[in-house]
Amino acid sequence: MDLPWKMLAPVNSGQQYLALLSYLSLRSYGKIPIFFWFTLQINRQLRATPGTIGYSMRANVFSRRFWTLSVWESDRALMDFVGNGRHGNVMKDLTPHMGATTFTRWKLLGSGVPPRWEDAVRRSVQES
Repeated sequence: MDLPWKMLAPVNSGQQYLALLSYLSLRSYGKIPIFFWFTLQINRQLRATPGTIGYSMRANVFSRRFWTLSVWESDRALMDFVGNGRHGNVMKDLTPHMGATTFTRWKLLGSGVPPRWEDAVRRSVQES
């Protein structure tokens, strides 16, 4: 199930942005409700973080596998998001319950926003 892309800021078609694909897996089904509770909190933080261009999520609940796809004005904006607010606490709280996680970053022009899931997943597979 793919959640629709949420565009938070306008883009300049010729400007370069940072795209991030994250892959997250949970070790047990019992942690899915808290994962979604945390996801709501993270979504609130995303909407309030300067430099967030947009984001989406892909969820395969039955296999406990989740992906996030986001675009950022800069690496600094992404690092500000990761290091501040609820995101840092959520990472600490979820780490003991997580399986494999991977992160794939790349640059893309504003004309490529929003990125396509197929392209993002292909990049991730090529890097592994």
